[in-house]
Amino acid sequence: MLNLERLRTLDALARHGSVSGAADGLHVTTSAVSQQMAKLEREVGQPLLARNGRGVRLTDAGRLLADHAARIISQVELAQADVEAQRGCAVGELRIGAFPTAMRGLLPQALAALRTGHPELRVRVREQEPEESMAAVVRGDLDLALAIDWHNKRMPVPAELTRTHLLDDTVDIAVPAGHRLADRTGSAAPSGISLAEFGEDDWISWNEGQFCHEWLVFTLRGTGIEPRIAHIAEEHHTQLAFVEAGLGVCVAPKLGRGPVPPGVRLLPVCDSVRRHVYAVWRADADRRPSIRAAVDSLRQAAAGLR
Repeated sequence: MLNLERLRTLDALARHGSVSGAADGLHVTTSAVSQQMAKLEREVGQPLLARNGRGVRLTDAGRLLADHAARIISQVELAQADVEAQRGCAVGELRIGAFPTAMRGLLPQALAALRTGHPELRVRVREQEPEESMAAVVRGDLDLALAIDWHNKRMPVPAELTRTHLLDDTVDIAVPAGHRLADRTGSAAPSGISLAEFGEDDWISWNEGQFCHEWLVFTLRGTGIEPRIAHIAEEHHTQLAFVEAGLGVCVAPKLGRGPVPPGVRLLPVCDSVRRHVYAVWRADADRRPSIRAAVDSLRQAAAGLR
């Protein structure tokens, strides 16, 4: 009988196109992927992988079995949903991925309510960027993900996933206390400040390749600014520390922001810059009570932030 975990490995190889990509997606070593594939080849009695330069490719038999693996994994999701639905309560394990500010500003309240209302449900959380967590939901490595996109740059959602809007997160621009625009707060700038006024500034941004970094570059260029990205920092608290030191300006979302350093001023943006925060899950898992319970808790937590 074919082993489900080995079929998941084959499915990951088909999706990622490489052993290293499959290993990253499954959060295992490349050696573990190779071992699982070797065992699967012995089970089916024929090669599933062939050398392709320094990498590998699926053989005809590998592609055929990978197509079946994808359907089997989807059917397992449906079976789990049906079993949970028949019992009528949220039980078992639920794996959630979330981006950092949602981990701080949204998930603690939602998970606390979920634990109180559904004590038989075990929740595991992993901090990941939205692109990574959505891909993990598609693969079946996660059950639910929190993701974001921006008012002027939407993130594509794979067709296999269902999404629901949770909240809109407005943002400010963080500047040093001695910045030339630092006094444009509160009543001094009732309608907010324009991004076009930061054409002379260095920016502190997220990692290159991340969706939010691409959004920042895209948005500034849309106002006629060629952005000067002087520093890259993953965490918002680190970005604010650089701002306080006078090293540049940054975007400061409100969700999960926490205390602002005393040497930083927050300027509201008149361009209505905002992020859309939403939850995604596999469409074939939509009937799972654990998914529905988690989404309800997230909606309630988000409503308390508006």
